[in-house]
Amino acid sequence: MNSPQIVGLGGHPDDPMLDYVLGLARGRRLLYVPTAGNEDPTYAVGWYERLRGRAELTPLFFYPWPPADLRAVALAQDVILVPGGNTANMLAIWRVHGFDAILREAWQAGVLLTGWSAGMICWFDHGVTDSFGPELSPLECLGLLPGSACPHYDAEDQRRPVYTRLVADGFPPGVAADDDVALHYIGAELRETVTSREGAAAYRVEPDGERALETRLLA
Repeated sequence: MNSPQIVGLGGHPDDPMLDYVLGLARGRRLLYVPTAGNEDPTYAVGWYERLRGRAELTPLFFYPWPPADLRAVALAQDVILVPGGNTANMLAIWRVHGFDAILREAWQAGVLLTGWSAGMICWFDHGVTDSFGPELSPLECLGLLPGSACPHYDAEDQRRPVYTRLVADGFPPGVAADDDVALHYIGAELRETVTSREGAAAYRVEPDGERALETRLLA
């Protein structure tokens, strides 16, 4: 049985990062779950094109309703990919349909869970999100990984000051990732941090400040 794996991406993956993620999976079957992005079909078409020859994509839509065999669809995959968007709305929809529990079961069965932005923070206990408006806010997430998380750390001006302030004020400590950075977890352990862009990094954020994590540059 494969070990549980999650790869959290600080921002939209470029080709080297995408190849890195797919290389960790046990196979080529990929479930694309664009709930956070309002299930825009044009993005699904784009991912069909992008994954051609790399993975076998199946889209999962919850509108007007999810498939009757939702659990079987998820457990049949090798990778579940969650793009960005409104994390709070996404989690509410997932919980109504029991997909949160299905994701935990898939993860424990060896399906690699991955995604960026909403698809990064959703796996942690807590995340920092703009789901409720332009101001960043804390959010309770799925709790597969301990602590908190913040994406887009170098790409959006308010990410660093808001996240560090929240943690200093008592929000659970955690990790932050620049765009073009991936955090690879096996079980609940951070096994490796990689980047496809020189100078990008991930950080451990504690109440007394942040420290950069060793980050490997992909060839």
